[in-house]
Amino acid sequence: MRYLVPALLIAFAFAETGFTQPVESSSTTGDSLIAEYFRAETQKLADRTFADIETLEDWTDRRPEYRRQMLEMLGLDPMPPKTPLEPVVTGTLEASGVIVERLHFQSMPGLYVTANLYRPKEQQGKLPAILYVCGHGGERHDGKSLGNKTHYQHHGAWFARNGYVCLTIDTVQLGEIEGIHHGTYREKMWWWNNRGYSSAGVEAFNCIRSLDYLQSRGEVDGDRIGVTGRSGGGAYSWWIAAIDQRVTVAVPVAGITNLKNHVVDGCVEGHCDCMYMVNTYRWDFPMVAALVAPRPLLISNSDKDRIFPLDGVVDVYSKVQKIYDLYDARDKLGLQITEGPHKDTQELRVAAFRWMNRFLRDDQTLIETAAKPLFEKRDLKVFDSLPQDQRVTTIQESFIAKAEPGDLDWESPAAVRSLIERLRELTFRGWPDSPEPLDVTSVAANGIPDAHVIEFNSQSPFRLPVYVFQPHKDAGAHVDVVVLDEAGWAKWGPALAEFFPGHVGDVKPDRRLAESLRQTTANRNTAYIVPRGVGPTRWSDDQRTQTHLRRRFMLLGQTLAGMRVYDVRRAIEALRQSPGLESAPVSITAADDAAVWGLYASLFVDRIDQLNLEQLPERNRDAPDMLNVSRIVEIEDVAKAARTRLSGK
Repeated sequence: MRYLVPALLIAFAFAETGFTQPVESSSTTGDSLIAEYFRAETQKLADRTFADIETLEDWTDRRPEYRRQMLEMLGLDPMPPKTPLEPVVTGTLEASGVIVERLHFQSMPGLYVTANLYRPKEQQGKLPAILYVCGHGGERHDGKSLGNKTHYQHHGAWFARNGYVCLTIDTVQLGEIEGIHHGTYREKMWWWNNRGYSSAGVEAFNCIRSLDYLQSRGEVDGDRIGVTGRSGGGAYSWWIAAIDQRVTVAVPVAGITNLKNHVVDGCVEGHCDCMYMVNTYRWDFPMVAALVAPRPLLISNSDKDRIFPLDGVVDVYSKVQKIYDLYDARDKLGLQITEGPHKDTQELRVAAFRWMNRFLRDDQTLIETAAKPLFEKRDLKVFDSLPQDQRVTTIQESFIAKAEPGDLDWESPAAVRSLIERLRELTFRGWPDSPEPLDVTSVAANGIPDAHVIEFNSQSPFRLPVYVFQPHKDAGAHVDVVVLDEAGWAKWGPALAEFFPGHVGDVKPDRRLAESLRQTTANRNTAYIVPRGVGPTRWSDDQRTQTHLRRRFMLLGQTLAGMRVYDVRRAIEALRQSPGLESAPVSITAADDAAVWGLYASLFVDRIDQLNLEQLPERNRDAPDMLNVSRIVEIEDVAKAARTRLSGK
């Protein structure tokens, strides 16, 4: 599809893998630059964590907004309505004084949660309750999923044998109804970023509804509820403890570390999407931990865990101490480190049991019973046949509301201005708040008097080129800005290498192609823009590496495409520092991915008089991922908004 926009016209890894891979600097410029970029951006977010918190009042004043941000980043602001749970117990089992119920409920219509509820056979009065959330321990029998609740049954059994009610819930990916955790990198559903969706949000909502269910049970003291789980379950323990005050005690096990471990050290490559909120507000993970304060919190991990490394776990603990100290509640914050890999060890279990006993039962006696499974795994399965009305396998399609074409009043300049503000806040929040000086330099082309290459600082460490052909030097002469993506660079890079040796990276010049380019630019001012990761700053071509680099951007509250929009914007600003082009009207020409970058950049740059965009995707779902954009606007309306800006309405 081709969009022509002149002034008055528009035509229309599992978390259990244990694999980590740091971004290593290498001999290639692009690989070195992206490694440096991730280190610097990560350090910025780490440095600002709690930087403006000095008193308890500082924290309590900001805490409601932080909680709201956390909910939004999980897709829970606004909170989905709490519809009837429709709980069904499909059977019970008994062993060693423990009754376990096989049950399911619907956290929203069709979103089934399969679970086992463990309780003592003999009970007097209401008991404290535990929500146990499972990690990535899949179990199957006869080709069917039994749910990861069966893998972790020994935890529920121990709690019931020791005077608790324990609800152990399946996760979306590894429950009896098998949904998707690994959307972006395994299923290539990069549109999850557009939607502002993460499977972490569904897990968090299922936990909220699990608390609702526990409080509905007559056996449960609803004011004494703890949450624990390990690995993926450790992460979900963080989400629910941070956002729901009904959790009075929390023991996340191997479920959190700092942003440096994930982005710089490569731990992201060992995790699925369910381990991360959509980091719109650009948090380091101690912020999540701080939302639990001042409630009792034990951070528990082993010392040889490759996907939750010790240094990052200790860093989270050390930083969140500041908030617990403001509450004078250091005795409610604990750190337990045991020897071992990323594994459900007995040492980790015992510490969790003692912490729950201490704060839910005021009991500090020694643990005398080991956590052992009591039941055959297949006997804990809830469904004989799966419900036809289930939405678990498609919940990513509907969990987050999205904008539809026509939602934007694109003819209204006020509405367009509001759109640009919302995009800057929720989609391009990862752009620098204070852009650095462009520091534009210019170098003449090889043997061509009307051509030169501009180099400028877009965002450290990326210093990018603009290749300029300027046959018309009179003030106000029009310039056609051509934005190149990978395909565009493959087409024109060898030609540019002929004219600008030393400024195109490792590209072999093509004289015949250069002559074609020379003819194309002979009668009009033309500038070729190449954003980060394209052309001279290109990094690894390996698909796996490319995928996990994109995920690192996500963890920084950015997307690669969103930062390329920023590069296009900055390139046009740099271009206008070139003699004769200071007040030049600009058209943007681009195709495919570059067309999307150019379209969005046009909303943030003045004096764009035309967009020549080919193969522009018809909907966000098929476009390069821009964080949260589908919650705001569809791409069709973005193009129409660009029309309004170009027409000067």
